[in-house]
Amino acid sequence: MSGAALGLEIVFVFFLALFLLHRYGDFKKQHRLVIIATLLAWYLCFLIVFILPLDVSTTIYNRCKLAVNSSPVESNGSYVTLAPSKQKCFKPWSYIPNGIMPIFWRVVYWTSQFLTWILLPFMQSYARSGGFSITGKIKTALIENAIYYGTYLLIFGAFLIYVAVNPNFNLQWNQLQTIGIAAANTWGLFLLVLLLGYGLVEIPRSHWNGAKRGYLLMKTYFKAAKLMTEKADAEENLEDIMEEVRKVSESIKYNHPLRKCVDTILKKCPTEYQERMGRNMDDYEDFDERQNNYPSEKSLVKLHKQVIYSVQRHRRTQVQWQILLEQAFYLEDVAKNETSATRQFVHTFHSQEPENKIIQYFYTPTVEWYWECLLRPWFYRVLAVVLATFSVIVVWSECTFFSTKPVLSLFAVFIQLAEKTYNYIYIEMACFLTIFFLSICVYSTVFRIRVFNYYYLASHHQTDAYSLLFSGMLFCRLTPPLCLNFLGLTHMDATISHKNTQPTAYTSIMGSMRVLSFIADGFYIYYPMLVVILCIATYFSLGTRCLNLLGFQQFMGDSEMTSDLIDEGKELIRREKRKRQRQEEGENRRR
Repeated sequence: MSGAALGLEIVFVFFLALFLLHRYGDFKKQHRLVIIATLLAWYLCFLIVFILPLDVSTTIYNRCKLAVNSSPVESNGSYVTLAPSKQKCFKPWSYIPNGIMPIFWRVVYWTSQFLTWILLPFMQSYARSGGFSITGKIKTALIENAIYYGTYLLIFGAFLIYVAVNPNFNLQWNQLQTIGIAAANTWGLFLLVLLLGYGLVEIPRSHWNGAKRGYLLMKTYFKAAKLMTEKADAEENLEDIMEEVRKVSESIKYNHPLRKCVDTILKKCPTEYQERMGRNMDDYEDFDERQNNYPSEKSLVKLHKQVIYSVQRHRRTQVQWQILLEQAFYLEDVAKNETSATRQFVHTFHSQEPENKIIQYFYTPTVEWYWECLLRPWFYRVLAVVLATFSVIVVWSECTFFSTKPVLSLFAVFIQLAEKTYNYIYIEMACFLTIFFLSICVYSTVFRIRVFNYYYLASHHQTDAYSLLFSGMLFCRLTPPLCLNFLGLTHMDATISHKNTQPTAYTSIMGSMRVLSFIADGFYIYYPMLVVILCIATYFSLGTRCLNLLGFQQFMGDSEMTSDLIDEGKELIRREKRKRQRQEEGENRRR
């Protein structure tokens, strides 16, 4: 079985990343390089999360072998007690041979860092550029990233100067690597704690609220009112941009030098607008070189960029509106079926997509009624309690993981108890559940946050290239400090445990943070405690209240604005429902 577990997880994680990317990206319409770069970034980050438990179990086995093969040694005048020489070490089922993990982590880590700090930022600017040639897009991307890269060089230079002027250090290549890793992990840990503090509270709360039918329906009405406003704004913006494109298309004739640029812009427009502009265009009229009111290439580049953005936004709001309507109709059906005497789930509208016959056979109307009206609320409540318990354990461990005598971190207690009996299955399951929960809290926040219309991960293939690449950057920056934080919580990091034991292969790649003691003994230890304050702020919805005060409408039960938007959304759903019913009645009459 040596290496088999590693191979299976490598394959499984690839298909997991591919599945998620297919859900959010559009393989048919987006550039292949964007899809490949994002897939690689997501894949490498998920790979770290899934493979790290195998690294932990292999390290514990190697420590056992070292302890068995060693005799008591003297350290600072005292003896360190090691395992008896007669003790037998049991090889874990997922054991990875020596030499594989260091190479594996080195390739994964440095590839992800190259992606997040160099390639993906460049590709973001390239994807958003309105240039008509590859050279023009590359030039725009380099100019936009000049300040970005300059800032990182300044930060790295500051760390370099700190080490150079410190007489206790001899500046060597491995120390330079450690400085770079420390700088990247410090930035990542700063953002990690912010996202983790939100996810630790919001994930259990969202599942608890998921058991409340009335709550979900009211929130759906609220979303409908907000989305309708965004949808109307996107339609108006698209109309304005298309009008500008029409004027440009009419002014630049077929034999104008910039006509190729105009044709490129027209190809990005929706089909109905292309047909409308094609009917109004006179290709037989020559352009007059003496006129000076022709648009410049620079203005066409700007227009091209606006067209790409407005078309993507319009398409996304249209798809999201249809999805939200289906959700609202279904929640209303659940509310009506709760009082059904027949205990069979009845839908107001038939599904627009053909249902799988196997699912249709097992998921009968009776089964659907019991699940949706009876079992699902209780399942969500139990799941919310379990997640809340995990969150409390994480918060406690984040505040106490620096204590080694006594060991207060509950995750470290669990791992050390299992280590005494060399129960590798338990060790790997405990490690996986811990790091998986931490990852869910952080990654789900990345999927939920929205920075106006510049960064927004929308499902059903509606995420633009810029947001996909930005998510890949965030994942690559957050995952290494997340894993180091996990190793600290479990005391598998020698920097935390203060034990002279064999480190995990992942920790050895990170290097010794003792080069920068103020980070290793200060920031890495005490900054994660800030998660307590962030959890309290999230629990009392302080961020939501601040956004509401600033004019960004948020769902709040005690807000008059929220009540008005709920009523507005309810009326919108009712109107769309009547429209759908009339359409079905018309189709039935034609049959």
